[in-house]
Amino acid sequence: MRRGCVHAMHFIANGLLLLQLVSSALGVPPLVRVGAIFSNQSGKYNSELAFRYAIHKLNMDQSLLPETTVEYHIEYVNRFDSFETVQKVCKLVSVGVQAVFSPTDSVLATHINSICDALDIPNIGRSAHDFSINVYPSQQYVNQAFIDVIQYLNWTRFGILHEKDFGIINLHQFSRSVQCEVHMRQVSQKSYLSVLNEFKGKEIHNIIIDTNSDGISILLKNILQQQMNEYKYHYLFTSFDLETYDLEDFKYNFVNITSFRLVDIGDVGVKQILKDLGSYSHHMFQKPYVNLHLRKSVALESEPALMFDSVYVFAIGLQTLDQSYTLKLSNLTCDQEIPWSGGLSLVNYLNAVEWKGLTGPIQFKEGQRVQFKLDLIKLKQHSIVKVGEWTPHGHLNITEPSMFFDSGSMNVTLVVITILETPYVMMHYGKNFTGNERFYGFCVDILEAISHEVGFDYILDLVPDRKYGAKDPESGEWNGMVAQLMKYKADLAVGSMTITYARESVIDFTKPFMNLGISILFKVPTSEPTRLFSFMNPLAIEIWIYVLIAYFLVSICIYIVGKLSPIEWKYTHPCDLDNISISNQFTLTDSFWFTIGTLMQQSTDIYPRALSTRIISSIWGFFSLIIVASYTANLAAFLTTERMINPIENAEDLASQTEISYGTLESGSTMTFFRDSMIETYKKMWRSMDNKKPTAFTTTYEEGIRRVNQGNYAYLMESTMLDYIVQRDCNLTQIGGLLDTKGYGIATPKGSPWRDKISLAILELQEKGDIQMLYDKWWKNTDETCNRRSTSKQSKANALGLESIGGVFVVLIAGIFVAAVVAFFEFWFNFRCHHKARPIQPVVDNDATQGVILESEWIYTPPSRCFWIEIFEELRFASWCMNKQKRPELNRVCSECKIPQKPIL
Repeated sequence: MRRGCVHAMHFIANGLLLLQLVSSALGVPPLVRVGAIFSNQSGKYNSELAFRYAIHKLNMDQSLLPETTVEYHIEYVNRFDSFETVQKVCKLVSVGVQAVFSPTDSVLATHINSICDALDIPNIGRSAHDFSINVYPSQQYVNQAFIDVIQYLNWTRFGILHEKDFGIINLHQFSRSVQCEVHMRQVSQKSYLSVLNEFKGKEIHNIIIDTNSDGISILLKNILQQQMNEYKYHYLFTSFDLETYDLEDFKYNFVNITSFRLVDIGDVGVKQILKDLGSYSHHMFQKPYVNLHLRKSVALESEPALMFDSVYVFAIGLQTLDQSYTLKLSNLTCDQEIPWSGGLSLVNYLNAVEWKGLTGPIQFKEGQRVQFKLDLIKLKQHSIVKVGEWTPHGHLNITEPSMFFDSGSMNVTLVVITILETPYVMMHYGKNFTGNERFYGFCVDILEAISHEVGFDYILDLVPDRKYGAKDPESGEWNGMVAQLMKYKADLAVGSMTITYARESVIDFTKPFMNLGISILFKVPTSEPTRLFSFMNPLAIEIWIYVLIAYFLVSICIYIVGKLSPIEWKYTHPCDLDNISISNQFTLTDSFWFTIGTLMQQSTDIYPRALSTRIISSIWGFFSLIIVASYTANLAAFLTTERMINPIENAEDLASQTEISYGTLESGSTMTFFRDSMIETYKKMWRSMDNKKPTAFTTTYEEGIRRVNQGNYAYLMESTMLDYIVQRDCNLTQIGGLLDTKGYGIATPKGSPWRDKISLAILELQEKGDIQMLYDKWWKNTDETCNRRSTSKQSKANALGLESIGGVFVVLIAGIFVAAVVAFFEFWFNFRCHHKARPIQPVVDNDATQGVILESEWIYTPPSRCFWIEIFEELRFASWCMNKQKRPELNRVCSECKIPQKPIL
């Protein structure tokens, strides 16, 4: 019946055409024919229905073309039969159509436009030729829209599923525009399952689906079969008809499904058109307008909406042309290939059309649609919601960023891996602790605070290989927590994990919650042992020797010069002219006494009189002044401050010696720093550590600390951990400053939606001071820190003890002892050599001696008491007459004096 109606309409149209040929009126003729090509493939009925309804509405409205009736001719072709397509287009040309409408099927559009381009007949649909009007959004802009979404989601690794001879995005241009790891797979309905299984095995969780709408329902079933409908997966559909598919099984698993749409089903005008379209379908064809995919609700697909807008674009172009140009119709055939003279003008007017249709604002430039609006939609629980929009001029505008990054409403439980490291993460080993209660520490407290701030639950567990993560330079494989995140076996990695370039290239990090650097842990250097004769330390041993030599030389020089100088000689008894004798004050012993007295800055009873001896004395006095002043100035520093024996001061000292071994944690960021460093000092240190494998590296920090305590080992570690250890072990200290600067961050897989939200939470915790309070709690707990002696410059000098200046007392005691021994020997020598003398029955020779006792008349007798009794008597007398300068009687006789006696009468 439908074919019969079409033939009847053709007969009427031929009659009207004869009337138009004889009419000379300006403007659009009263009858305009248009043609349409549709695929005979099942499921494409909605586009044809939209085309018929648009023509019907246009003719019934009469607001655009009040004096013109639009007549349509429809042909059905096989989309893969190019010969049939060409024949059907030629058939429409022979009927006298002024425009050909083709669906958005790119395969059919290519064949149709080849003929329309040759005959200058406008082709309205999806094409990029000269005489075509492409109502579909320009592919260049569509590509950019999807690129902007990928960049906003921070995808760095994703897969693309595309079909042969179909594609909304230009894959070649798309892959060159994104700096990501892209896995493209050409699929068919039979290979959906195998490709999805491959992506699942490769841990590819971000997938772009650029397939024909007919296979999307099958693809969704395969996704459910592979259990790839979890929250970690994100599917970006290039189809504009996501709302027309049944996503009931995806709504409650928190899977991310995102797409663009052309038709806003919430718009009042769209709802009215959809309602009228249903009535028209029921009236004309006795069946309602339904979406073949979605049975529970009614939605308008993008292809029927584009077909509706195409008809009205043509009508608006005719209305504009009616005001200034006469459209002349002519019989055209594919055999003669004579172009239509009015086709170019009609195409120009169509290019100037600006209108808002079912698919949003419409504007063309050289046949391509450059003005449109794409709504970004995302699956939410119970519904699909609009989260943003994209326009060619404003690009991507996200209105609901919480839909991508706010997981507080999801009640999701994340898998968090960590590594035991004091005080970041520690474990209770009691039986009463289970689950997350087993762990405690600085990072555990931060994770707890972030989970409350962001809104998620978590399961905390240890990484299997107990490593942070480093890349093997030979195999290129990662280990530790980095590998777990790359394989998507965990959602977060929390601990003292350093943000590095290599790690950032394969995983994502949040903002750092702690800043630090690499430093050197070393055992506190031993103090210089305090010696009994520490007061001699201000001068080196060789200086003491030189001073002693100088003392002897100067003493001898003074003795010799004093003998040579005549001024130093003086008369002993100047009044005794019979016995003239001279003496010199600089005897050998007196010279040594004078020199030592000057050195000790003590006055003596000897004063040089000659110029030569005075010069020597002055120079020796100046020398003594400098020596004593230097000694005094240096004495305070040596006796009041504690001197440390420190074999190394910085990394350069460590690298330039071989006695002290050093190392770092295996498979950590510190090891990677030295391995990849281009600084010569650090390269030298790495070569030394690499040559001493495996002894240079430790599997845990505890092992490194134990080796440092054993001595002769320096451990290169991060400053925060070093600070914690140093404050609790006074035997350890930090050597030098920081070798680099870096930070600790929470790691996530590439493209994880949790990264930005956790970063914001970290910044908020830092601004409120919560992280600093947690740091003070775990680092500066006074119950655990040791009392370390202050080393600041303002600290007071240490009080001198007996161990520092005890040698002075030893010298004093030794001097007293030596003096007592010398005094003893002096007494003994005098006792033995000089006997006590007494006169016995003196005989006086008055003539010869003139009343004087002669020396020969003295009789010397040995002492009447022994030596020990004599010395005892001397000591007893000294104790009695301690303050007296004279003895009551003379017990000793001077050997040089003779006591004169009065003559006996």
